[in-house]
Amino acid sequence: MRTSDEGIVQVEHPTVLVISDDVEFSRSVTARWQTERNVPTFTMLSGDLWPRSVDSFEVAIVGPLRRELLSVVLEPLHSTLQPLFCVCQDARTAQLVRERWPRTSVLRCDENWLDVLIVAASEAVRRAAAEARARAAEQMCSTLECHAMLGRYMLEMRHGLNNALTSLLGNSDLLLIEPGSLSAQARAQIETIRNMTLRIHEVLQRFSSLEKEMNVVAQQVERDSGKCRVAAAAAGD
Repeated sequence: MRTSDEGIVQVEHPTVLVISDDVEFSRSVTARWQTERNVPTFTMLSGDLWPRSVDSFEVAIVGPLRRELLSVVLEPLHSTLQPLFCVCQDARTAQLVRERWPRTSVLRCDENWLDVLIVAASEAVRRAAAEARARAAEQMCSTLECHAMLGRYMLEMRHGLNNALTSLLGNSDLLLIEPGSLSAQARAQIETIRNMTLRIHEVLQRFSSLEKEMNVVAQQVERDSGKCRVAAAAAGD
């Protein structure tokens, strides 16, 4: 995921982190995943190159590692909220991983381990992507609600603002129609106030026009929804 200039979370192509000292393991995982419909982006690292933190990933897969690197790799991964899979070559390592890092999904290297891993990890990637889209939608909804609240406030305040603007325009016009009563500098300043007042008035008029347009659209949507409900009811009969 990334954040746009408007502060809205945008969903990117999912990334799967593959960590193993066995190059063939990483190749097997990526090659098998290529046969699936949706293929993520892969970041492949050895245990020695594993950093303490990674910028972003949706799913982590840990393959065969040297014994001394197991804790180094699994400990920070286990502390994240991302799905974590660990493929173990022996029962002793599998038991250790289950006990020390219980959130980890452990698989043994039996004859079907690769298919099982891809199916489970693919589902985890889809779920992570769905959750990311849900978070993005929630953030977008929150942003739109803030904008709607500001719009409602402006619409509610427009009458008071129009009254204030009318007073400004009236008084500035009265001052400007009396020749010689003001210095050239004062007259220029009052003309500036009057022109800016007119500009603000135009903006408020646009708010009124937008409100009418939005009401027309809302009424049309309601009519279309009613027609769809009637059509659906008729089809059901």
